[in-house]
Amino acid sequence: MKIATFNINGINTRLANLRAWLEAAEPDVVCLQELKATDAQFPDKAVREAGYDAVWKGEHRWNGVAILSRIGAPVVTRRELPGEPADAQSRYIEAAVGGVLVGCLYLPNGNPQPGPKFDYKLAWMERLNAHAATLLASGAPAVLAGDYNVVPTEADIYNSRSWKKDALLQPGSRAAFARLLEQGWTDALRERFPHDPPPWTFWQYFRQAWERDAGLRIDHLLLSPAAAERLTDAGVDRDVRGAEKASDHAPAWITLD
Repeated sequence: MKIATFNINGINTRLANLRAWLEAAEPDVVCLQELKATDAQFPDKAVREAGYDAVWKGEHRWNGVAILSRIGAPVVTRRELPGEPADAQSRYIEAAVGGVLVGCLYLPNGNPQPGPKFDYKLAWMERLNAHAATLLASGAPAVLAGDYNVVPTEADIYNSRSWKKDALLQPGSRAAFARLLEQGWTDALRERFPHDPPPWTFWQYFRQAWERDAGLRIDHLLLSPAAAERLTDAGVDRDVRGAEKASDHAPAWITLD
C-alpha cells in the first residue's frame, strides 16, 4: 500500500502535473494540500478519470485538502480538526481507506512572526497534538500526512542562515512537532534515512532554490505504531519539482506491507 502526500499548490492550475505524477508513481492513497479551490471547483471528473475516488474540503483562494484513493472510496471520519468550532479554514480531512486511518493536514505557515498568524499556528498544533493522541489511543493503524510547515531540525534544511526568523524554524514550532513524535508517532522519512540528510520536499520559487538544491523538509508522514510496524520504504519524488509549471513541493510517500 503506497500512501503519498503532495502540496499541489493549486489543483486546477497544476492538474496536468498531478495526473502525470499519478500515472507514473501509481500511489494507492494521496493526501493533497493547498487545493486553492472551492468544493464546487474541485476537478472530481478528472480525478475519477485518473482512476481515483476522492473526498475533499475546499476553500476559496487558499488552503483546501483532499484524500484520493484508487483502492476503494475513502470513508470520511472527520472534516475538521477538533478543538475550535469557529475555525473555518480548510486544513484537515480524515478518512478510512484500505484499512488505514489517514489524516490529511495543511498546518498553518505562521508568518510573519511574532503575531496573530504565528499564535494561530501554535494553537493549531496543540489541537493537532490533542487529536493525534486520541488516534494513538484507538490502536488503529493511522497516518498523519501533509504539509506541516515545520522544519524539525537543522538537518532538515540546506542552510538555516537566512531562515532564522521564519515561523517554520522557530523553537515553538519545533517543540510542538517534537511533542507529537514523543507521543509515539514515527517520522517515516527520518526512519528511512536515519543517518543521511533526508530528502528535501520543498524548494522556493525564487533565488534559484531548485537549481541550487536549496531545499527544506516540511512535508511529513507520521505513522502510529500499528502503521510503523508495516513500513517497508519511504521517499520523495523530487523530479516532480523540476517539471514545467511545478508546485514548489515534491510528493513524499511511504509503502506499507
